[in-house]
Amino acid sequence: MNVCNGSTRSSGACAPGLLSLRAVRAAVAGLLFVCMPVVAQVELEAFLKKDAFTNITISPTGAYYAATVPSEDRTGLLIISRTTNKPTGGVNLGKNRHVGNFSWVGPDRIVFDVYEKIGMLDQPRSYGELFSVDAKSGFSELLVGQRVVVSSLSGRGNIKKEEKIFANMVDDLPADDQWVVITAIPVGNDLNNRAELLDVYSGKRKLIVRAPVDNASFYTDSSGVVRFSTGHGADNFSKLYLRSGNDGEWELINDEATTGRIEIPIGFSSDNKIAYLQSEQKAGTDSIVALDPATKARTDVMRDPKSDPSSIIYSYDAGATPMGARFLEGIPRTAFFDKTSREARLQRSLEAAFKGQTVYVTSTTKDGKLAIVQTESAGSPGDFFLFDTVEKTAKLLFSARREIDPATSAEVKPIDLKSRDGLDLHGYLTLPQGSSGKNLPTIVMVHGGPFGIFDTWTFDDDAQLLAKAGYAVLQVNFRGSGNYGRAFYHAGAHEWGAKMQDDLTDATRWAIAQGIADAGRICIYGGSYGAFAALTGAAKEPNLYRCAVGYVGVYDLPMMVADGKGNRRSTDTWFKEWIGEGAMLASNSPTNQADRIKAPVLLVAGEEDEVAPIAHSKKMEKALRSAGGSVETQYVAHEGHGFYVEANRRAYYVKLLEFLATHLGGAKAAGAKQGK
Repeated sequence: MNVCNGSTRSSGACAPGLLSLRAVRAAVAGLLFVCMPVVAQVELEAFLKKDAFTNITISPTGAYYAATVPSEDRTGLLIISRTTNKPTGGVNLGKNRHVGNFSWVGPDRIVFDVYEKIGMLDQPRSYGELFSVDAKSGFSELLVGQRVVVSSLSGRGNIKKEEKIFANMVDDLPADDQWVVITAIPVGNDLNNRAELLDVYSGKRKLIVRAPVDNASFYTDSSGVVRFSTGHGADNFSKLYLRSGNDGEWELINDEATTGRIEIPIGFSSDNKIAYLQSEQKAGTDSIVALDPATKARTDVMRDPKSDPSSIIYSYDAGATPMGARFLEGIPRTAFFDKTSREARLQRSLEAAFKGQTVYVTSTTKDGKLAIVQTESAGSPGDFFLFDTVEKTAKLLFSARREIDPATSAEVKPIDLKSRDGLDLHGYLTLPQGSSGKNLPTIVMVHGGPFGIFDTWTFDDDAQLLAKAGYAVLQVNFRGSGNYGRAFYHAGAHEWGAKMQDDLTDATRWAIAQGIADAGRICIYGGSYGAFAALTGAAKEPNLYRCAVGYVGVYDLPMMVADGKGNRRSTDTWFKEWIGEGAMLASNSPTNQADRIKAPVLLVAGEEDEVAPIAHSKKMEKALRSAGGSVETQYVAHEGHGFYVEANRRAYYVKLLEFLATHLGGAKAAGAKQGK
């Protein structure tokens, strides 16, 4: 295989047309930044830039690329001619609005959904609107959603339905350029979900089938026929239904309340004689099983001993048959049902060509000749290549962020350890370049969520920035995190501030015992739930952590539960099952443990945060001051759950590095006042 240099620093000669693409995105890409070895100061510029593109796909005929383009507080969609490397159209939705999933539904038409994020750490909230955009003209219109207005469409005689509806894509029907399958949910009524056909030109909709269960999702077979539905009632127990075809009745084939597992459809064989499910197990990791739709017999197909299937690898034909899976524990790896399949052989050749990188095929042309290949690693935000599957050649299209040089990135090592009660824990250790890896000032960095979220071997701006400042960075996937099976996930229920916190403590003590962390120079740091864990860690282990940083955090569980209750019956059930109720909420809240916190604390929050309202930080600050604690704050107007504006992010990182330098002795940001 003849592949251009897999580094993000590939030369222009290796990538004809790259300069014109970069010119299109000049406002996003910014100036080239060359990282230097760790010295007394840390340059922030490379860590403040957005990725130039976050996803790119190729159209069915190969005439166009489509790419999502992040900017300060929004994500747009850009369509580019493959022949000229010039834009033919684009979509900008406005502040806090982001193009989410998008699909080519014909040779020159895309359907995409829209979501809202008020802050970089906010979980996307869908508007339930589907738009179409024409690649040739760039014209975009709303097809279905709450803001559709009745209009007769000239020359077609079709009428859009004006209905308060929440919609999402189910199947783009590759063999059909006019219709797609969607889920339609009447606003305010989770009990009446239905699968419909949507005309991507007129917005006309046709009923396919109604859901057999509340809060339903639908799944199609290789012919585009709706065959599965999953959902749950107020009890939050998942149910899976199957039907034989368009005229079949729904049949319940799995009820979590009875079997103790959740099963999710992931696809069908090309002849529809086998359905594939990702199936939870009572112990250990999820498995992929083959289901005979006629007999309901299940056969195990694939199971990894350490982690769940993170994403499914599909065939490159229109039927999109499951062929294998990607696993993200440790360094990502792939596995296939049939090691001799075309997809398996291509994946292995790409992995050999891009050694040390995680490789994804994001899309292919309809004939399978051309593919978009994405590569990334813990040291690189990634690159996108156009790959010719016949000639076996790859051409660099662009780098996600050319300001980052992988050669200067810190090493990220997978780690394994045991919790105090014998649970297997996994995580990552980032070490400063040029260090011995021993007796280092250390940051225990806690992921948010917490449930179902997990740290992976991908480029992490915060970890790399902290390593530049001279710190080892320890990340551990504590119980309740995703990726390690049902039992591990459910082990986090009611453990906010309890066993979930003990896992972090055990990981910290492991790093000390291994000689990695200097026991007198350890800080605990996190955002959202991670901020809760940082303050809880400082309270539970006052002699272990030298300082604590909480970024856009929640610190008062009764306040959090009260703010979230009453929206839906299932939400109330979820709080009781996962967070707890009554006295345990108050006793596990850092706001009620401030008198035990001896370490200096930094609290950072956005005034427009709707996920972790600033009231949490202010209450935590007040409690610390009342207890005589040392606390610094940075409250920022017009920011939400994670900061968008580059100037605000710069000020935050300057403050963070200054705070850590004061208490652990690492480097400050370049341009900041030096010395203590």
